[in-house]
Amino acid sequence: MKRVLMTADGVGGVWTYANALVRALPDIDFTLAVMGPKPPDSNARVVHAPFKLEWMDDSWDELDEAAKWLLALEAELRPDVVHLNGYVHASLPWRAPVLVVAHSCVLSWWEAVRGESAPAAWARYRQAVARGLAAADLVVAPSASMMEAAARHYGAPRAARIIPNGIALDDFRPAPKEDFVFAAGRIWDEAKNLRALDRKWGWPVLIAGETGGIAFAHAEALDRLPANEVAALMARAAIYAFPARYEPFGLSVLEAAASGCALVLGDIPSLRENWEGAALFGLDCLPRLIADREMRVEYSERARRRAQEFPIALTAAAYRDAYTRLTSAAAREMAA
Repeated sequence: MKRVLMTADGVGGVWTYANALVRALPDIDFTLAVMGPKPPDSNARVVHAPFKLEWMDDSWDELDEAAKWLLALEAELRPDVVHLNGYVHASLPWRAPVLVVAHSCVLSWWEAVRGESAPAAWARYRQAVARGLAAADLVVAPSASMMEAAARHYGAPRAARIIPNGIALDDFRPAPKEDFVFAAGRIWDEAKNLRALDRKWGWPVLIAGETGGIAFAHAEALDRLPANEVAALMARAAIYAFPARYEPFGLSVLEAAASGCALVLGDIPSLRENWEGAALFGLDCLPRLIADREMRVEYSERARRRAQEFPIALTAAAYRDAYTRLTSAAAREMAA
């Protein structure tokens, strides 16, 4: 059985991604090294330390402490592969081969959300991420758009692979559809652009996610909900709206599609990459979709069909293959 030391955090989609991968690969012995806030409960083996994450303000001293902690874990666990869901620690003197996943990054976020390059305050971050990506034995991204952005901002990696995220499709099934629009994500996050839904649409708009103190005039903010409650709302919602300015993959979109929601998405390259022909793009489409039941049914069916292309089993098989290739290459290097 291969042993994998994987870093994660409990802040957003990386936690969902990491746990889904652990469940889908029972033949691999994972340890999740979780930094940042204390994570939710998990069936995985988890070790936690509350170090700041690399995109947080004034994090560098804690990142140095986290580096010592991670290297000590590697020495104790002796993994076959180190799987990092962050960048800066990839340049550490690891014994095992290193896989880095480019889930998102500050520079591409800033460019997409603010419409300009990140300020000079992020120069150290840029340099540290570039070192990490250059040191990695393999860089994975969930979309070609994210891989292109990472290469453009930090330099092309030595080896790269696109592995789209996946879900357990059977966990998301449609219920009888009701006349409301649903959305989910961090309401305070400018990248999600969920505040753009706070208008009169003719239908109720329900938004689940951390508000950060933001209040709505028209939409109903549900605050952060357990995953099963979000899934239940997706099952009932006729439309899922996600007007993102920046989203390297969009797990919630995939979950909503599998739940039979008609999709109205932000018109950005990564969402076009996965949902072209299966979704409508731009909030200007929302009134037309609300008014046209036949269109909603058609786009619900299109979304469900496209969702079938992203099963967690396919994602897991790609990661298993990546781990195998990394360990085989490492063994050949040691034998040379």
